[in-house]
This record gives sequence, structure tokens and C-alpha cells, in this order.
Amino acid sequence: MEGPGFSPEQQNYLKGFMAGVEARRGSLAPPGEGGAPPDALRAAQDRTIAGGGTLVPQEEAKREKHPLDRWDELTARAEAGQFPKPIDDFVSRYHGLFFVGPAQDAFMCRLRIPGGILSAHQAREVACIAEECGGGYVDVTTRANLQIRLIPAAKGPEVVMRLGEVGLLPRGTGADNIRNITASPTVGIDPREWVDTRPIVRALHHHILNSRDLFGLPRKFNISLDGGGTIAVLEETNDIALSVVRIGGEFRFRLGLGGITGHKDFATASDVALLPGEVVKVCDAILRVFIAHGDRTDRKKARLKYLLDKWGHARFLEEVETLMGKPLPRFDAAEMERPPAFDRHAHLGVQPQRQEGLSWLGVVVPAARLSAAQLRGLAAIADRHGTGELRLTVWQNLLIPNVADAAAAQAALAELGLTTDASSLRAGLVACTGSAGCKFAAADTKRNGQEILAHLESRIALDVPLNIHLTGCHNSCAQHFIADIGLIGAKVESGEDMLPGYDLHLGGGSGPDAKIGRLIRPAVLADDVPPLLLNLLRRYLGLREEGEGFQPFCARHDDAALNAMLDA
Repeated sequence: MEGPGFSPEQQNYLKGFMAGVEARRGSLAPPGEGGAPPDALRAAQDRTIAGGGTLVPQEEAKREKHPLDRWDELTARAEAGQFPKPIDDFVSRYHGLFFVGPAQDAFMCRLRIPGGILSAHQAREVACIAEECGGGYVDVTTRANLQIRLIPAAKGPEVVMRLGEVGLLPRGTGADNIRNITASPTVGIDPREWVDTRPIVRALHHHILNSRDLFGLPRKFNISLDGGGTIAVLEETNDIALSVVRIGGEFRFRLGLGGITGHKDFATASDVALLPGEVVKVCDAILRVFIAHGDRTDRKKARLKYLLDKWGHARFLEEVETLMGKPLPRFDAAEMERPPAFDRHAHLGVQPQRQEGLSWLGVVVPAARLSAAQLRGLAAIADRHGTGELRLTVWQNLLIPNVADAAAAQAALAELGLTTDASSLRAGLVACTGSAGCKFAAADTKRNGQEILAHLESRIALDVPLNIHLTGCHNSCAQHFIADIGLIGAKVESGEDMLPGYDLHLGGGSGPDAKIGRLIRPAVLADDVPPLLLNLLRRYLGLREEGEGFQPFCARHDDAALNAMLDA
């Protein structure tokens, strides 16, 4: 660029131009190459290797090429009609596709529906996708979300693209990512609500989707916000739990960390209480500390809980403060006023809203499954009798808000084979996918749950709330440890055979009654569970003290006594 052909001004211009080209080249190079700064994921992996650690295969796959940059591999397999091998299946989950063989020789697609709020337009398209690309049904999950199942290999990318076109892009709904954000389903309509969490959830959802570094976690991550509504959202079971409190007349969200009930831990509440406008920045900082320091050498110890166990909560929060460059707002817990306790039946039935003359309808979803026709019909009811909106709950059902004529809406539900009415037993039943659709499950939880209901409802009536949760494996998607009666799938020896069954836990709870259930009887054959539970519930009704719920009843009896009641 120097020579007789260029003036000094031209030489300076060309030098600046070439410097810009080189900088641009560096910014486009893979992280850590060509002068580009390493991203958070690569930096965390480098730190692990420098410390003598060996990355697990999933981390090696992420290191080879970021899963978000491997869409072309998904489309190539679809064109060839092939499902992914295990490590490629892990990569596919970053785009919302799960190969669930051998239980089903198909993909499952888990959606992302922040706060569980779904428009009627979106619901209709999900129904169409389920019919045209899947098994013709959707499952409602315990994260106020939907799953589409029985998707053939060739249709996987088509499902993802069509969901993205209606604002439901399932990016990061599986693998080592932040899952669907849950929040109070009655936001904006609940007479008891303290804070409408919709703006916070919306901002946090889009922040996650548009922050590439946040797709570099060492393991899955759950976030939940409770704005003080009537229906529980189980925020204490999440990695980040944000529970509304009132401090001196001001509403804030108390921060809890490390909930993972499958590992027998609830989130530990801190003295940090955030204003609504502070939530996104603090969540971002928490996630970045976890990305930088979470375990990448042992999948079983990679959740946030284990970093908190290693460091302690005080050090972890200090690291968050260091990253943010300022202290977190802290208060005496005695100053934090909590809203009234939730209503365990408010997710079902006809419930009055804060808007005069309007109600939300809590719809029972049998076995947490809706046919495409039912989902399309629900969208029509929401349009005709509500305001074109459906709201999913963590209790595997949905609400239709803003209904003026409840009787007409209930009649329309009946035409779909649905209802708002449920017994205490049916209202509290939660079941994961089970062995019919999940390779990890040791029992057919959905079918067994319906069998338990059929056996109990025809023989006993309860006048108190009761939760029965069935989960198929140690991942505890149905959160069996927090149920009054928790069942986790187990293989049971019967002669020379190993048959489906359950380990039976009693006395769990959530919210102000949060408690991990006790293992009372292991290895019960699935067919033996219904009569054993009938014995137990009959003994409970006969022996309880006045006004005594099932959980305190269990707490009042030792393991041997409860075990004996099963056989009474």
C-alpha cells in the first residue's frame, strides 16, 4: 500500500480499509480462531481441560461444532429419511426434536410456550401440524407446554419450521438448555394476583432466544415465576425460583436457587428480592456463572444444584454480584410478606375472574392428551366464548380465560368429550409419558394412572385435595417426590420375569407444604397399586383427625404404620 502510485491520504485510507477487512474476518471466524474472542461455551470447556478434566461426549460434540450451527445436518437426515444416532440426537434436541426410539420409532417435538399462554391461532396450527406431520395428538406437559409425537424422520425439520412461523420456535427445548419458562397461568385475570408476570416472561423468553451464549449451559435449566395467583406454579422445583413478596408496600421477587426435586432438593430461598425490571439481568448473570463454572466432566453432577453444593449459595451469589459489577438487593426475610396460599383445585372448574362477569374455565385433560380435533375445538371455544386464548398449567391441563357464558362454553366442551368437572382424585393426577413413549420409563404411567383413577373413583370419594403423581424413571418429569402419593417406575421381579411396577412414596408436598415424600414400599407390581392405594385411603378417612389433610396424616405416622395401612 506504499509506493509512488498512492498519495499519503490514499495510503492511510487503504491501511484503514484493510484493517477493517481483517477485523471482519476475525469476527466471522469460529470462536477462538482468526482473532475472534472465544464464546462462553468454548471458554468454559477450555477451563475444564486446563484444569485436567475430561469433557463428556456431549461437550465434545458441542466443542466440535455448536449445535445451533448444525441445522443442515438435520435437514440432510430428513431428506434421507434417517433418524439420528445418539450423539446426533443430542444435537437435534437443540432444535426441539427428540428421537424417542425404541419406545416409538419417531421424533417427539417439545414446544416453547412462555408462561403457557397459547393463542387460538397458534393452537389451530399446532393441531394441523400434529395431524399432518405427527400422530394426530398433543401431550400437555408439567412445564405448561405441549409435545407433538410420532413424527417421521422426513418430517422433523418441517415441524420445527412450521412452529417457528407461528411464533413457537422450539429452539433449545431439549438437551443442555433453558426449558420453557413457567409462570402463573391466571396472570391479568386473577383476583388474588399481586404481579402480572407476562412482561417479565416475555422479556426473559426473547432474551434467551436471542443470546447465543445462553445456549452453552453444561446441563438443562428451569426458571419459574410466581406472581401470587390462585394456581400454584411449583417455582420451588426450579433452578431459578422467583416468588413474589411484598416489602414495605413494594412488590419484588424473592430469589431461590437450585430446585431439582428428582434429586430431592427444593430451591433454597435467599435474601435477594428483585424488582420486576431487574429479573432479566439477574437471571442472565446467574446463567453465565453457571455456564462458566458448571461441571462438564460428569453429566450426573452437572446441574446447578451441584455447583451450589460445591460452592455454597453465598459464594455463588458473590460471583453473580462480581459479574454484574454491583451488589444484589438484599432484605431481611422477616420483612418479606408472601401472598395467600394457593387453591389446589383452582386449575379446574369455573372460577371467577377479577373482571366482573367473566370466569376462567379449568378444563380436565384426560391422561394429559388431546387429539388434534379436540385442540382445534378448544381454539374455537376460546374464540367464540373467550378472547382467543388458551392457558396451559403445570398440572397438565388448560384454562380458557375471559368467558362470559360459562354454561355455553361447558356445553361446547362436552361436544369435544371434555369437561371442567373432576373429583379430587382426578384433579390431582399427574403422569409423565411413560414407557409407551419414553425409552427411560420402567412403567406405562399414563395407562396405569387411568387404571388407578378407574379403580378408586368407583369405590371412594375424597373431600380433600390429593395429588397422585406417576413418573417412569429417575428423571422425575412428573415430580413424584412432591406428591401426596408418588410413584416412580421400577422393574419388579415376579418369578422368572421382570414386570412393570413402582416404588411408592408418601407425604410429599409443594409450596408452603414443600416436602420430599418418603419411600414406604419399593417394587410394587403395577397391577397391585390400585387396591393398595384404596386400602390406604380408606384408612386415612377412618383415622384422620378433624380437618387433617393427607400430608400431615402421613407425617403423623411412621413408615411401618403407613406400610401396614397399604395392606389393611
